[in-house]
Amino acid sequence: MITLYGEGRGFRVAWLLEEMGLPYRVRQVDLLGGIENDQEFLAINPAGFIPAIVDGDTVMVESIAIMEYLLARHGPSPFAPAPDDPVFPVYQQFLHMGEAGLAGPVNTIVATKILAPEAEQENWTVGWALDIFRSRLGLVTRQLAKTPYVAGGNFSAADISVTYALQFAQRTIGFALGAAELDYIARTTARAAYGRAMDNFPATKAWVAGLSTP
Repeated sequence: MITLYGEGRGFRVAWLLEEMGLPYRVRQVDLLGGIENDQEFLAINPAGFIPAIVDGDTVMVESIAIMEYLLARHGPSPFAPAPDDPVFPVYQQFLHMGEAGLAGPVNTIVATKILAPEAEQENWTVGWALDIFRSRLGLVTRQLAKTPYVAGGNFSAADISVTYALQFAQRTIGFALGAAELDYIARTTARAAYGRAMDNFPATKAWVAGLSTP
């Protein structure tokens, strides 16, 4: 059985595991409660960040890399188009954009607002990161004007990546998404696998529930 360490971006992994019907268990990791004391987890990922998985003798970190690994090792899967599929390039683009162009820049803003002195919270880097997020979001919006999902007519792992990033921006920096993005999130999060993953991630479930709270 696959062991998934941590919530946060680990939700992407759990959602995909549920979609693929792969058995797994969640092992919680408390990053704020003294990660240096969690020797079991640090033996898995000495860098001390989540998510991580153990699948037999395989240890993986980084949510998008883990997703690609699962799809390749435990596929083929309808959630990843084959390389010769015409939608494969756009699928790859948005799979990685969900972290590199969307959630990553938002994380920079969140870290600054939490950790930086108050006088330094509104700095050049925050503005730059927000501009990056907005520019990549524009690509998502343009794609959704053409297709119901970011890689075309069918739901894919790229939608898991992007949906997480959009909800992350809503919750952490209060970013106001447009109607197209909100309709898209409603479609992706209506899936049964999303609900099952949420049930295994209590902190994430509470986090998302807050999206509807003023």
